[in-house]
Amino acid sequence: MPFVSLSTPWTIVVDILAWGFFHIIISVICLKLPRSYFDQQHTIYHIRSWEREGDFWQHVFKIKAWKDFIPDGTLILKQGFSKHQLPGRSIRDLILFLSESKRAELTHWLSILPAPLFFLWNPVWAGWVMIVYALLFNLPIIIVQRFNRARIERILDKWVQMEFKHKMAR
Repeated sequence: MPFVSLSTPWTIVVDILAWGFFHIIISVICLKLPRSYFDQQHTIYHIRSWEREGDFWQHVFKIKAWKDFIPDGTLILKQGFSKHQLPGRSIRDLILFLSESKRAELTHWLSILPAPLFFLWNPVWAGWVMIVYALLFNLPIIIVQRFNRARIERILDKWVQMEFKHKMAR
């Protein structure tokens, strides 16, 4: 039994407005975080060994077949950094891409958190639908960020190794 009882049309309106509110507020908050926060190595962003440098995501989810169809939130908010294309090919550009992919990942992890609040005004079955919605909407974007970041980290690691070998050869 919901805490607040609404008619079905009003429940749908409140659900749509609430999700819009949560998505926008969480996105704006994450955009306000300084890039230096994302330059740090936080545990949540660490690419795990089981991800096999992003290959796990391709093998299990065939990510390359669908990742380009995910809309970029920066188009809506007119702020941030597009994750569809690298800003350039320099080390600095790749590091910027890594930081911004962490920002996007955090945004979508946080966007899952409000889902249980929907049980306050939805019937139980609809509350579970909101949980499923939150997962289906956000997890694919999180997976794309982890897939791309693992690939960029692999490139940067090779670049650093080449630079180190080059310096050692001098």
